[in-house]
Amino acid sequence: MSERFNDASIADITAVLTDYFDGLYDGDLEKFARVFHEDSHLYFTDGDTVTDWPREKYFEIIAGRPSPASQGLARLDKILSIHKAGPDTALATVNCAVPPRYFTDYLTFVRTSEGWRIISKTFHADVHE
Repeated sequence: MSERFNDASIADITAVLTDYFDGLYDGDLEKFARVFHEDSHLYFTDGDTVTDWPREKYFEIIAGRPSPASQGLARLDKILSIHKAGPDTALATVNCAVPPRYFTDYLTFVRTSEGWRIISKTFHADVHE
């Protein structure tokens, strides 16, 4: 089996996604620091303007809001797909929620000497009141 389709690397990416979901739900910046590469960015658009936040800005937002866990909100995490482009790059599509916002995230991964890390996040949010 080639490295490109190595099930162990998919399991490693899945483990990072578990920490991502836990970090988001619990507002745990230590977990986020483990999953987001230090040079990572988050991108989103309102249809007119593209916003680009470096990791530090995204972490400030997470730190400045009550976590879904602290609010007793339902946890709605789901991995939709993981695609490897090669031995050191992958893309995961996931759903998660911080009600009333329901997100579809595209998480681009790179594998470094420290393991798999998210290098970019692009998301779309639907709001259900």
